[in-house]
Amino acid sequence: MKRPFLASLAALAASFYAPAPAQAQNAEESARLEERGDDIIAAMRGDASYDSVFADAFVNAVPQDRFLAIKQQLETQFGPLVGIEMLDPVSANGATIAIRFERGLANGSFNLETAEPYEINGFVLNDVRPIGDNTGQLLSAIQALPGETAVLVAPLGGGEPMMSHNADQQFAIGSTFKLYVLSALAHSIAQGERNWSDVVRLSQRSYPSGQLQNWPEGAPVTLHTLATLMISNSDNTATDQLITELGRDAVEAEVIAAGHSAPEGMFPFLTTRELFLLKSDGIENLGKYAAAGTAERLALLQELAQLDRGSEDIQAAFAGGPVAIDVEWLASVSDIASLFSRITQLEDQTALDILAVNPSMSGAMRDSWDYVGYKGGSEPGVLNLSWLLRDAAGTWQVVSMSWNDSEAPVDQSAFELLAMRAIALAAGN
Repeated sequence: MKRPFLASLAALAASFYAPAPAQAQNAEESARLEERGDDIIAAMRGDASYDSVFADAFVNAVPQDRFLAIKQQLETQFGPLVGIEMLDPVSANGATIAIRFERGLANGSFNLETAEPYEINGFVLNDVRPIGDNTGQLLSAIQALPGETAVLVAPLGGGEPMMSHNADQQFAIGSTFKLYVLSALAHSIAQGERNWSDVVRLSQRSYPSGQLQNWPEGAPVTLHTLATLMISNSDNTATDQLITELGRDAVEAEVIAAGHSAPEGMFPFLTTRELFLLKSDGIENLGKYAAAGTAERLALLQELAQLDRGSEDIQAAFAGGPVAIDVEWLASVSDIASLFSRITQLEDQTALDILAVNPSMSGAMRDSWDYVGYKGGSEPGVLNLSWLLRDAAGTWQVVSMSWNDSEAPVDQSAFELLAMRAIALAAGN
C-alpha cells in the first residue's frame, strides 16, 4: 500500500525539514516570514516562480507538478484556495501557517534558509479540516467516484449509522484482510494456545510491501513483532508467517466467527505470496481459479507454490492497471465493522496497541479521539480504508470505506481526503 495522502503532505520536506528552535523574532524577521507565506500562496496559484520561492533541495524532493497536484486535490475536496487564514512566526526562520480553502483549512508550518535569499527549505501540511461539511455533501462526493464505492460511519455493535452506502456489498479490500489474521492470533492467545512473546523462525518469504522479505531465513521473531509489522507496515512476509503459524483453517474459522456475511468468497484464505503468484500467472489461470471451487483452488495454489518468481515479474503484472480484482480478499464494510467489534470484545490491549501504531491521520485529528486504530489495503483498482475509533465517552465507532474499479486505478489521495472528512464528521467537527 502506498504512502497515505496526509503522510505525503507531511513528507513534502520530511527528508530535510526540521522545526526551527524557538527564539524571539524581530520585526524584519517576522515581515520576511509573512512575505514568504504570501509566496507559498502565489506558488500554489501559479503566480510565482516555483524555483525562486523554494530552495533547490525542496524543489528536487517535491517537483512543481507534484506540488500543484496536491493543491488540486485539496481544491477538489475543499473548494477553491482562498488564502492565508493565519501565520504565526515561531522562530527567526520558521512559522506555522493555516491556509484557507472555501470549505476547509489546511494547517502546517514552513522554514526558511538562514541566509539570503531566504528561500523556503521546508513546508509541511499535516492537518486538513473540513469547514461546514455535512454527510449529504460527503456522500455525494463518494458516489460521484468512478467504479463502485461503499462507506460506513457508525457505532460498533448496533445503533443508527451516521453514513451508510453499499455497506453490505462485497468489495476487494487488499491488505485490510490482515485484520482477520490479527484477530485469529489475538483469539488464539486469549485461548491460551500462544503468547505474544512467543518466538518463531522465519520460514516464509513474500514480496513487498514490508521489510521481512529481506531478512535471513530462520531469523527469530516474536509473534508480537510479526503482528505489529503486518498491521503498521503492511508487511506481507510477516502476514504469511502468521498464517503459516496459525494454519489456514484457523484463519478461515476466524472469518466465520467474525460474522463475515459471505465467507466462501474468502476461501481458500490466500497468503500474500499466493495472491501475487496468481495475479502474475496469466489471465487463463486466473479465470480457472475464479471459476473453481475451494478444493480445486487449493490444488491450483499447490502448483503455484513451486514457482519462484522475481519481484520485477510481480511488479510488471500490476503495471498495466487492475488485475482480476474479483480474485482477492473480499469483505463488505459491515463485515469489517463486525470484525472490529469482535476484536474490541477481547479487551486485549496488546492487539489494540498494534492497531494504533499507524493511525493514518494527522496528530491534530488524532487528538479528537481517545483511541485510533487503522488498517487499509490497496492495489490497482482496489482501495479500502478502515478505522476503529473510541471517543472520550468510551463509545466505539467505525469508519470504513471501499472503492473498487475494475477498469482503472483508483485515486488514493482523493479517497483519503474523503475519509478525513468522514472522520471529522464522526468526531462532530
